[in-house]
Amino acid sequence: ATSDRAVRIMVTMPGEAASDPQFIEDLLRAGMNIMRINCAHDAPATWQAMVDNLRAAEARTGIKCLVQADLAGPKVRTGPIEPAGRVLKIRPKRDAFGRVVRPGRVLLGGAKDLPPKGSGLLPISDAALKKLEIGDELRFHDARGKRRRLRLTGHHNGGFIAETEQTCYLLTGTPMRIRRDEQRLGSIKAGVLPEVSEPIRLDEGDELVLVREFEYGAAAPRDDEQSAMGPARIHCTLTEAFDEVERGHSVWFNDGKIGGVVLRNDGDEITVRITHTGPNGGRLRAEKGINFPDTELNVAALTQKDLRDLESIVDYADMIAMSFIRRPEDVLMLEDELTRLDAQHIGVVLKIENRHAFEELPRILLAAMRSPPVGVMVARGDLAVEVGFERLSEVQEEILWVCEAAHVPLIWATQVLEGLAKRGAPSRAEVTDAAASHRAECVMLNKGPHVVATTRFLSDVLSRMESHNRKRRSTLRRLSIADSI
Repeated sequence: ATSDRAVRIMVTMPGEAASDPQFIEDLLRAGMNIMRINCAHDAPATWQAMVDNLRAAEARTGIKCLVQADLAGPKVRTGPIEPAGRVLKIRPKRDAFGRVVRPGRVLLGGAKDLPPKGSGLLPISDAALKKLEIGDELRFHDARGKRRRLRLTGHHNGGFIAETEQTCYLLTGTPMRIRRDEQRLGSIKAGVLPEVSEPIRLDEGDELVLVREFEYGAAAPRDDEQSAMGPARIHCTLTEAFDEVERGHSVWFNDGKIGGVVLRNDGDEITVRITHTGPNGGRLRAEKGINFPDTELNVAALTQKDLRDLESIVDYADMIAMSFIRRPEDVLMLEDELTRLDAQHIGVVLKIENRHAFEELPRILLAAMRSPPVGVMVARGDLAVEVGFERLSEVQEEILWVCEAAHVPLIWATQVLEGLAKRGAPSRAEVTDAAASHRAECVMLNKGPHVVATTRFLSDVLSRMESHNRKRRSTLRRLSIADSI
């Protein structure tokens, strides 16, 4: 039974948790013990709706569940990229021989309608919707001048589902002629489509300029042979980086998929030489994380947004997770705020997601344990980029050992059974990782369309592993982080 399992399961809430009470109930029955609300997304009203649905589900099922709220912390991300235009791509799925196995789908409806799974939204006016019936065909020329057609196959949320067996690129205002039983019935127009941006292409040896003041990102100009004729440019959201980054420091983007070395920093622009991409180059998009593992960033872990969010979440949170911790003073700052809000009873979870937090872990723990309860989350995504993927396993083990010695519970997080949660099928490595996670006190799952089944799968794995052993004994050799004390 879930209540008999020692290792707890934490599940990150998607937006639908605020509007779908059954989703929460299904998670509880599958084995969720802790609801995780990520304050970097949505708004206080949405978080409150999630908790309200949880309390109602607890009453129906008799299953209790805690709430953890993760403060966003300072964002170190790439800024937006210059929009290429407003266009909607509709593409069917084809097999290896180019035959259509599933048509491209789109919802014709109002701008506020939620499209069905596997489709996009093509907004049209209410007057245009009234002209249409199932079976109608919409004919048009797409953005490339290609003749295309959409066939209306069903209703959804007051709109129509349309399908096509050819790839289409629709622009805002594209006129579409209505055909019904080969009769012409006038035309309608595509509404305002979302802006789209092309990712910035980066190859090894290219230069990328990070800019302090906001400007839209732009790809490097290229010659006829597609060689870069100058640097690409993109905004970095953390202004403090421009005061601390030095020549020779490493920079990583998008969870380590793209890496480089700083050539120069004049306080307004940081020029990076790209040294690492995939075999076909890299594609840098907006809102992707940036890591400066060699740089001591003088940034407070609590932002003004975090302080406002704290006031909203202390009424229902059992635990508050703190992002971007680098030093003991960050923990003391959060504890002072909780005292000010008369919320000292709320547990504090320390997210270890950068090299400096790992190196300072003993001091951070000593500071946090003065005001228990306290726990640690190993944020393995950022941590792998910061310490190097080749050291992640060792670092993860060291954190496990230190937390066990300090009697501090640990949360095993990032990409646990991600393939199962997102695509419905786990890799063998993911299953092995999930089995190893039983040594922690809690395992975190991220959101995905199959997260209920993933929660049930993980609960079963943890229960089975628990029947075999409880925390292996280790030699407890001297740890590198002990040198910092």
